[in-house]
Amino acid sequence: MVRANGAVSLRELARVVQTSEVTVRRDVRALEAEGLLDRRHGGAVLPGGFTRESGFPQKSHLATAEKTAIADAAASLVEEGEAIVVGAGTTTQELARRLARVPGLTVVTNSLLVAQALAHANRVEVVMTGGTLRGSNYALVGSGAEQSLQGLRVSRAFLSGSGLTAERGLSTSNMLSASVDRALVQAAAEVVVLADHTKLGTDTMFQTVPTDVITRLVTDEPPVHDERAATELQALADQGVQIAVAGTGAPGHGSEQHPPGARPRRELPLPGQRGRLPGGQFRGGPGGPGGPLANDVLAPDRPAVRVADMRRR
Repeated sequence: MVRANGAVSLRELARVVQTSEVTVRRDVRALEAEGLLDRRHGGAVLPGGFTRESGFPQKSHLATAEKTAIADAAASLVEEGEAIVVGAGTTTQELARRLARVPGLTVVTNSLLVAQALAHANRVEVVMTGGTLRGSNYALVGSGAEQSLQGLRVSRAFLSGSGLTAERGLSTSNMLSASVDRALVQAAAEVVVLADHTKLGTDTMFQTVPTDVITRLVTDEPPVHDERAATELQALADQGVQIAVAGTGAPGHGSEQHPPGARPRRELPLPGQRGRLPGGQFRGGPGGPGGPLANDVLAPDRPAVRVADMRRR
């Protein structure tokens, strides 16, 4: 299981082998002595590292159209003169490239890639955390990174991760990355999660942001056949997360035709109105798509994205 997933919890091991966590803990200790795995709090990982997560080169080629659309939509949320924090990840790197055009912006980050994307933006101030470099995702982690964030206060945090569920929130497969992400969240008044549909319904080992702390999710529309992602979006909406869906225009993401360069806009189901309309659209507010609870978030030279306020009323 560790070889397949990179990490596994003691609880899951006990469930699979139908024994107690005490017995599993003893066996994990024996396997560690043989060099077959490393113990971590509440679980076990591959020896010599925390996970078998994909490195940056592999991640950068996954869901590229979705990440681009998500970054465009997320950038439209940032206003001139804001101070924000941006975590590590390929989607947040795409966001940073767009933030270079926002004047008077201050960006605090632990990501070398985010800092590099903003390095030549003459109207953006970049503040780097301290810490130890984690080469697999070019991020600064550890106590140095966390301590440098103490006492900081900004308007928003933009984060991505390895998985997102309504039950557990945002999670990642690396302990050190999770700890820094939690420190970034503590510094922000609002938390915006950037996650493409492939991460919806995926739960990884280390929780970073509980669902009740997430202010907004920016994602792409799941393909029509992806019921797991659609169900997860509904569950997140039921728990009060505001959801913005950025269209990619990719095949399989609805059946409507759009002019060249245009992005399709979608409505998400309001609580109690789960389901899709013909053409792959999500069911919208009262009166169907475009109901009174929907509004457009528009910014100059940025694509439109429709946001539905999903908070319980």
